[in-house]
Amino acid sequence: MSMRNGDVSHWMHAGDAPAFGPAALEDAYDLVVIGGGLTGLWTAYYAIARDPSARVLVLEAVEVGYGASGRNGGWLSPLLPGNRAVYARKSAQGADGVVAFQHEMFGAIDEVLAVLERERVDADQVRGGQLTLAPTPAAMARVKATREAHLRYGYEPSQVVLLDADETRARVSSATAHGGMFYPDTARVDPAKLTRGLAEVLRRRGVTISEHTPAREVTAHRVRTDRGSVDAGRIAVCLEAYTSQLLGGRQVIPVNSSMIVTDPLPASSWEQIGWDGRECLNDAAHTFIYAQRTADDRIAIGGRGTPYTYGSGTPGLGASDAKTTANLRRRLESMFPGIDFPVAHAWRGVIGVTRDWCANVTHDAASGVGVVYGFAGHGVTATNLAARTLLDRLDGVDSALTRLPWNEHRTRQWEPEPLRWIGVHGMYALFGLADRWEERTQAEKTALLARAGSRIAGLHE
Repeated sequence: MSMRNGDVSHWMHAGDAPAFGPAALEDAYDLVVIGGGLTGLWTAYYAIARDPSARVLVLEAVEVGYGASGRNGGWLSPLLPGNRAVYARKSAQGADGVVAFQHEMFGAIDEVLAVLERERVDADQVRGGQLTLAPTPAAMARVKATREAHLRYGYEPSQVVLLDADETRARVSSATAHGGMFYPDTARVDPAKLTRGLAEVLRRRGVTISEHTPAREVTAHRVRTDRGSVDAGRIAVCLEAYTSQLLGGRQVIPVNSSMIVTDPLPASSWEQIGWDGRECLNDAAHTFIYAQRTADDRIAIGGRGTPYTYGSGTPGLGASDAKTTANLRRRLESMFPGIDFPVAHAWRGVIGVTRDWCANVTHDAASGVGVVYGFAGHGVTATNLAARTLLDRLDGVDSALTRLPWNEHRTRQWEPEPLRWIGVHGMYALFGLADRWEERTQAEKTALLARAGSRIAGLHE
């Protein structure tokens, strides 16, 4: 069977999808949510939970989960969407605000899993933790430094456990592992089952979901769509990497992330690989990978590939280039030599990235418009927390969430083209060179090229 390429993602076509289609629009709603991904759906979920009589409309340009929510790696992870040092520097609460943020992220994992159980949504959820592999001595040094930073910003020692090479390989028998770190709180999900399951819950609660209804303009308490305009008491713009297409500006750009999924692997391969705990898996390379063992015993693995399309282009149905697909397969083969990894499907999506890689939750009381963007690849958990934060802002509620440092976290705009294309591609080129140097030399210190790339990108912590 030939490999499927694009067609949204493996997740989006692995099971039956609820068909919402374009709905008949009323003249006015209490809340209009723009975006049928996880942020928008969670916002609608908590809105209808607070007021079951509320008139809530979710507008989706294509289909529920079409963006990053249906294409991602399926990690319910505690990793913050942003640079902690930047949040601490810009926030009135300093480092204490970041610690509070981190604690809320841990709580958001619990909250998502509790909602799935309460609403009887089967998203293949397994709380197997997260395993970060160190493929070189320099990567192991970064893992140790990352753990120290985690402890400063709200983690307990039991939530970030250092592993030596033998302990790491006892979990996942990677040939390249020099050690690693284990995060027990992380859970694996099928992202499309999560997204679609949540949408079905909203359908049962009386929320109107209108697919194939792109929003074209947002003004004070009003949204214009291709199928007419609606009035809104409150408006939540939840478009992540697609935000600038509606609101303009260069606050957030779409950065590509590509994935492949293998055919189901035989038992003999799993005996060699291990991975019995079904941990979410990544590595500490600069051009890092992220992966999961799926419910049907495939490996889904992702990485950056071609990082950015000139002019902030978005991927459409998500066809991936042959070089990226081959690179991801080679990463699997280097970690687990001697095993055949037939690729069943390749695709790509985009993550929303601000100039300092930090997320932003903003609200304008006069217009009733709230906006969320900038999860930078850590959105599966963060979308839940962002939705509850945004809804508090829209409702005028003063809460612990509205004081978190991503509220009104303003960043400077990205540079105009061609500077941002050159900058993003240059950054990842430096990271690739740094990885090859560290692999070749087995040095214990991070390559200077990578440090330069991190500073250019605003990733240095």
